Amino acid sequence: MRILYVSAYFPPEMGAPSARVSELSRAWIAQGHDVTVLTGFAHHPTGIKAPEDRGVISRRERIDGIDVVRAYLWAAPNKGILKRMLSYASFMFSAAAIGALRVRRPEVVVATSPHLLCGLAGYFLARRFGVPFVFEVRDLWPESILAVQAMQDNVLIRALTHLAAFLYAQADRIVTVGEGYKRGIIARYGVYPEKIAVIPNGIEAALWKPGSRESALRRERGWDGRYVVLYAGTHGMAHALHTVLQSARVLERSCPKLRIVFVGEGAEKAGLQAQAAAWGLTNVEFVDQQPKAKLAEFYAACDVGLVTLRDTPLFQEVLPSKIFEYLAMERPIVLSVGGEARELVEAAGCGVYVPPEDPEALARTLEDCVRCPLEWAERGRTGRTFVLERFDRSAQARQYVDLLTQVLGIK
Repeated sequence: MRILYVSAYFPPEMGAPSARVSELSRAWIAQGHDVTVLTGFAHHPTGIKAPEDRGVISRRERIDGIDVVRAYLWAAPNKGILKRMLSYASFMFSAAAIGALRVRRPEVVVATSPHLLCGLAGYFLARRFGVPFVFEVRDLWPESILAVQAMQDNVLIRALTHLAAFLYAQADRIVTVGEGYKRGIIARYGVYPEKIAVIPNGIEAALWKPGSRESALRRERGWDGRYVVLYAGTHGMAHALHTVLQSARVLERSCPKLRIVFVGEGAEKAGLQAQAAAWGLTNVEFVDQQPKAKLAEFYAACDVGLVTLRDTPLFQEVLPSKIFEYLAMERPIVLSVGGEARELVEAAGCGVYVPPEDPEALARTLEDCVRCPLEWAERGRTGRTFVLERFDRSAQARQYVDLLTQVLGIK
């Protein structure tokens, strides 16, 4: 099968969208399929391209057997709605044009959100080639924008709502990463349940192998004798990381062994660093975004993984991808996300739920982690088997191909 996968994000960019596209594509290649990824030039979340990418309209690369076609975009940092929308629009137009000129005719087009204009580029290309269009929904737009109060309901939000409805109607199939997203699309947009399939995020097992906690990284970073709580991922409006700082402030004197480490980038990072400095916090540490191989070392070196989101009804439906990574690395989880995420972590027996945006409850739980390290370490050891049995990326890739085969049958 010849698959065209349209995604705004692809390695060397980090994060769940990039990982999903690259890992599924590698799995499809290994299973004998022909995969082209149409993407932009790496710039997320800083808005800075590599020097060799600046001013380049298009480039073709071969990465792990994947035919990667990069299309120009105007790079903008992950903050400021207007600049980001202009960046998304630039990718939409260039991807549609360059894809039409430089991509061999596929049998099916898969376009992935989070941003809807990437989906629109995929729709245009599917119509250009006369092939089925599959819309992959990794985030509900514009609902997520409203949930984090990045914008109020206005003309742009209404336009995005109409665009979402159009893409859901025009797609031959919709793929979501969670049952909650499926329910949301059905309830708000009236899409038939049979049109929507759920293929969650998962793990490429070879990338995430448990390692010894007592590592060179711990010594390099001065963590010997510390109990390390790790947050790895985007520092964005959705993630409620100011709550974590409030907990750190409570714990600084009562729990001196505790160290909370933030790894990554995002629109809120500078504000978090400024707040930590204003409070004089010595038990928190900020680390720049890391390559995936290095990030695995951070997972291995930590004692507990932290997963947080803001307290909104929409985020009850989210399954953060970092959950699967912590599980694969046999690290226990302190989870401040309800709904499906809570159900998964509790089913795995690998962590504890804390109500979102509740710094006192989070502080009490982190104190318990430090007080009972062996009990928490045992929780972590249950996670890897659970996640590989249910969320293995190779198995998900086969499930996805079965779906695409069904889609081809309706044309």
